[in-house]
Amino acid sequence: MRWWIALALTLCLAACLPGEKRDVVRLSGSTMGTHYNIVAIGDDLDAAELGGRVGEVLKAVDASMSNWNPASEVSRFSALRSTEAQEISPQFAQVMRAAQEVHRQSEGVFDVTLGPLIELWGFGARSPDDPLPSEADIAATLARVGQARFLTLDMQAPSLTKTLPKVEVNLAAIAKGYGIDALAEMLREQGIKDYMVEIGGDLVTGGLNDKGQPWRIGIETPTLGAQGSLQRVIALSGHGMATSGDYRNFFERDGRRYSHLLDPATGRPVVHATTSATVLAENAMMADAWATAMLVLGAERGLAVAERHGVAVFFISRDRQEKDAPYILEESSAFTALTETE
Repeated sequence: MRWWIALALTLCLAACLPGEKRDVVRLSGSTMGTHYNIVAIGDDLDAAELGGRVGEVLKAVDASMSNWNPASEVSRFSALRSTEAQEISPQFAQVMRAAQEVHRQSEGVFDVTLGPLIELWGFGARSPDDPLPSEADIAATLARVGQARFLTLDMQAPSLTKTLPKVEVNLAAIAKGYGIDALAEMLREQGIKDYMVEIGGDLVTGGLNDKGQPWRIGIETPTLGAQGSLQRVIALSGHGMATSGDYRNFFERDGRRYSHLLDPATGRPVVHATTSATVLAENAMMADAWATAMLVLGAERGLAVAERHGVAVFFISRDRQEKDAPYILEESSAFTALTETE
């Protein structure tokens, strides 16, 4: 499976302010193995031109960040078996700097070197129908996982260095957010202040919607393998938002569910009761990374980390004592303050 880009676009008019008509351009398509939706609001917008620019941005993100594209910058770096410093693009360096920050603050659970473990557990090219990994396989794979141990970033060059030749970099948990932010930056450069950019459920908003109101975004109730109802709806403007859940990508074996979210400390899928983590951040890239980190941590550990670092997170957890009980909802003080402000 490879990241690919397809584009569909429509142009319509909507009343945003009393007595004023503004253009509303809606763009949608496929990228990064999922779908994107963009709403841009402004004056005299050219849908075809804007769609072309969207395609250019997504193509550039794919060329740098895609682990499915063997010719991408990150894939070429991962394939190298060298411990010499490798020059990287400013874009790659920006993403790695964010990844390093979240790695440190999340007690190491956010880790871009997890690729071999993801593959081992059947969430890459390997099938989940294959036998479960053995203790020996997990231990051997863990030996080449460790972002802080095996990667050194130099922002001045910029360059990235492996201290272990076989280490790989997988940006799946942060590149989608970076792509969202890159699209939003392009819109702002075109003078568009009111917009919503969404890829695979993660998003960023700016300004107001086509009714002249803050964007209203729903947080889904986690329903296994299906589209759930909305657990909560929040007003959002000028922030990134991302949700990570264990209810879409998983497999079951002998009555046990194995999530795609892996703990780098154990090399195994997480086993706590938290099923969804939604993060609000200054941009989609940080929201994307932190949502993954928070779900791996779980609500108990995650809330402590969130309070320590000012992360705005909303957790949904199952009640293990009562099978049919309502979900347990918890949020950090930063999430409460931000949503009250919005």
